[in-house]
Amino acid sequence: MIEVYNHYDGELPLLISVPHDGCHLPNDMRERMTSIGLAVPDTDWHVAELYDFARELGASMQVANYSRYVVDLNRSATDEVLYPGQLVTGLCPVQTFSGEDIYATGGVTEDEKARRIENYWQPYHAHIEATLAAMQAKHGYALLWDAHSIPSVVPRLFEGELPALNIGTNDGKSCAPSIEAAIVRAAKNNLYDMAVNGRFKGGYITRQYGDPDNGVHAVQLEIAQRAYMDETTIVFDAEKATHLRVSLREMLQAFLDAAR
Repeated sequence: MIEVYNHYDGELPLLISVPHDGCHLPNDMRERMTSIGLAVPDTDWHVAELYDFARELGASMQVANYSRYVVDLNRSATDEVLYPGQLVTGLCPVQTFSGEDIYATGGVTEDEKARRIENYWQPYHAHIEATLAAMQAKHGYALLWDAHSIPSVVPRLFEGELPALNIGTNDGKSCAPSIEAAIVRAAKNNLYDMAVNGRFKGGYITRQYGDPDNGVHAVQLEIAQRAYMDETTIVFDAEKATHLRVSLREMLQAFLDAAR
């Protein structure tokens, strides 16, 4: 069995979580899926590669290997609604973002959902918890950056074209205001359009682990995929990525500096 996630331990109190970069699907699931589902179109393509510079900063990284169609690691195990009034994609999705069926036959039974939570969801979150606890024990605080991307236009999820950079702090609840402000200032140093706590305010990971009163500050960054790849061919664009990494590096450094 392929590992649920890959991880790298850095020396600084910063963990970068990449929960939607994985593409692997269990064989028993593949047998029941449509061709659209097998293409895993809602993957956060190339996000781990985009952040590969973060090790040089001394950050830890945790990258999921399995598709969000197996289980969405950025949803609660009880599948609570994160954005009331918006389309609910679910803990174990049965449709793509564009509304196409993921399964040719059947859906996901409650027993199957429970197994996926036990086999994939729980190990990922247990490691986040352990990593943050170790950082707090060593440094007195911990920083969590939840890294995501999404197509620039997804009519079922939001209107129009998404800004390139979408910073989410659960409306200021998941990190200290001074830290959020520092990250926003760093983002504004570059030419990308941006939003703060707009359509994407932070998913389960940001909301669950962000606890600024107890020294854990969490931020989600949702990047519009046009900023670093060709959205039609899904090919990584090295030139675009080089420019974007400048902004990402500045934002992460601001995160670290503001928390010290």
